Amino acid sequence: MALQALQSSGVAFRKILSHFPEELSLAFAYGSGVYRQAGPCSNQKNAMLDFVFTVDDPVAWHSKNLKKNWNHYSFLKVLGPKMISNVQNNYGAGVYYNPLITCDGRLIKYGVISTSILIEDLLNWNNLYIAGRLQKPVKIIALNENVALRSALDKNLKSAVTAAFLMLPESFSEEDLFLEIAGLSYSGDFRMVVGEDKAKVLNIVKPNIAHFRELYGSILQENPQVVYKIQQGSLEIDKSPEGQFTQLMTLPKTLQQRINHIMDPPGKNRDVEETLLQVAHDPDCGEVVRLGLSAIVRPSSMRQSTKGIFTAAIY
Repeated sequence: MALQALQSSGVAFRKILSHFPEELSLAFAYGSGVYRQAGPCSNQKNAMLDFVFTVDDPVAWHSKNLKKNWNHYSFLKVLGPKMISNVQNNYGAGVYYNPLITCDGRLIKYGVISTSILIEDLLNWNNLYIAGRLQKPVKIIALNENVALRSALDKNLKSAVTAAFLMLPESFSEEDLFLEIAGLSYSGDFRMVVGEDKAKVLNIVKPNIAHFRELYGSILQENPQVVYKIQQGSLEIDKSPEGQFTQLMTLPKTLQQRINHIMDPPGKNRDVEETLLQVAHDPDCGEVVRLGLSAIVRPSSMRQSTKGIFTAAIY
């Protein structure tokens, strides 16, 4: 699996992990504290470390974590692990963040998501939130033998390539592709307009081309719809309506549904396949896909940010 190429043996990450309950199906670190970024986030030494912990049983995990790390939680801790898990699973993008925690002398933020919700997001792009994080280079610190999770991680990467292809011209560079992929989960994200660095995607990709290549190289080489010239770092894809229809039909289910909603005239009630066939012949096919992505990301990012007001620790 392509993701395994980026597994980390970093002692520092595993040491931080030792402060938390062990029952994790996946743990990874991401962001500017892990991979160098250009621009204002370029100082890795002082950057906050971002983690995501995937757990099979959120109630049991939070119960243990409250005993170990009571002070990590906001006022919601007094309501107990069931309420915390309810907030985690049913509001925002299905992830519960504890931010601004000092651990082993480093400032960290960690999110907790249930394995089942993550698998759904990886396969269907319900929120494209943690699935979007995993489309960019991350440091895998722990990954158990859950076959469904491993398969979903791989499918998420393949879906990212397909969506990017639909928004690119017939020939393009590796950097063009990685910029599209890195930007998928920022499509329509209100934080890119309000508050966050608008050059964020470029700053993520530029210093990390080699890491993106490591993550996506085998997928590109095995994809029958692309000519991948590795030495030149260039690619060519099939932009015929037939080629685009094949790609559209393999997109995650939620993105297909959003595209159908955008293109289906009121009262017509066409099925998704019929709509996708029309989009495949549309010269603006790529823009339709981009609108579909925005329709997933915008509400998801707004809900998650609102949730953050309640989960941030207030002592």
